Amino acid sequence: MATNSSPSANALRITVAQDLTIYNAAALKEQLLKALGAADVLELDLSQVAEIDTSGVQLLLLAKREALREGRTLSIVLHSPAVQETIDFLNMAAYFGDPLVIQAQAAD
Repeated sequence: MATNSSPSANALRITVAQDLTIYNAAALKEQLLKALGAADVLELDLSQVAEIDTSGVQLLLLAKREALREGRTLSIVLHSPAVQETIDFLNMAAYFGDPLVIQAQAAD
C-alpha cells in the first residue's frame, strides 16, 4: 500500500496495490485504521485491486464506519473493475457515497 498527500487539505491518499481478500485483510485493516487516524480525509485509490472478496468488502465497511464514528471522511476515489462490480452487485454505492463511473457494455 502506497501513501501520498492529496491536493485536498489534510488529506491522505492510499493506493491499494494488492487484492482485497481474506489473505490480505488483517494487514490491510491495520494499515487503513492507522492511516485513518492520521488524516481528516482519507482517499482510497483502489484502481489496482484485481480481486475483492467478502473480507475486502467488510474491510471497506469497517473503514467507512470508523471514519464516520470519528468525524473523518473516507472516500474511494478510483475503483478497479473488480471493486466497481462488487460494490454494484452488493448495491453498496449509496453507502460509500463515492461516484462510480458506469462503463458502457460492449455490444454482442
